[in-house]
Amino acid sequence: MYIATLLTNPASPSLDRATVENLRNAWGGGEAQWLATGEAAEFSVAEKPENLWEVWSDLQAMDVDLIVLPAESRKKKMLLADMDSTMIEQECIDELADVAGVGERVKDITARAMNGELDFEGALTERVGLLKDLDESVIEKVIETRITLMPGGKSLLSTMKANGAYAALVSGGFTAFTGYVAKTLGFDENRANTLLINDGKLSGDVGRPILGREAKVQALKEITARLGLSNDDVMAVGDGANDLGMLELAGAGVALHAKPAVAAECDIRINHGDLTALLYIQGYAKDEFAA
Repeated sequence: MYIATLLTNPASPSLDRATVENLRNAWGGGEAQWLATGEAAEFSVAEKPENLWEVWSDLQAMDVDLIVLPAESRKKKMLLADMDSTMIEQECIDELADVAGVGERVKDITARAMNGELDFEGALTERVGLLKDLDESVIEKVIETRITLMPGGKSLLSTMKANGAYAALVSGGFTAFTGYVAKTLGFDENRANTLLINDGKLSGDVGRPILGREAKVQALKEITARLGLSNDDVMAVGDGANDLGMLELAGAGVALHAKPAVAAECDIRINHGDLTALLYIQGYAKDEFAA
């Protein structure tokens, strides 16, 4: 048995009953259940439809996301999340670079690295090198004036944790930012790279070893082993090429507003919904979201 979930952007809900019922009828599905009026609905199907991606493409033109997942073990016991452009709306290194006056150069490298066109470690060290001699006080300034949380993140964390899930933030970014985001949203732990500082200024380098794609996979393995969980108990979410390892390993790997090359590798693609989409695909209704 599978569950088909249709959802859209909660900020401008556009999911209508006819769309849901037409697809349910076409696929011979069970009775549709509305998880949130205008935002998300679901119904059961006996097997995964052969024309899933054709229908998915049609619905994308209507600003609707479609996800079909096994009905068994929908609610996950662990959330493993990327930070930049996933739990927050920015790439932290791009914001630091903008302050340093090398914003456009760094943004280009970031975009290519996240799309898998560049080696992550090499791209990171190159970008950090361009930040050399930037005053460390800029980090706090960027957090206060430039960093905004991705919509739906607080509901995602509070609801999963209220239902007993463990939450870990793993980022190829920097601990100065993951510490803030983890505390604000309620993550149980966070892992990231460390910006090295000498005499109050960025040295232009990061601590070793550099946390990249394999370190995120390792985090999933280490944390699940420690908690006595299986990979299937994990929901992972990210947007960049360095997230693909953990997205492929997790029971539910979510490509959230992901780079094209990343989305193409994932069965769960959220292009229109926000982070509450991760609750809807687990079967949570909006009135079940924790405050």
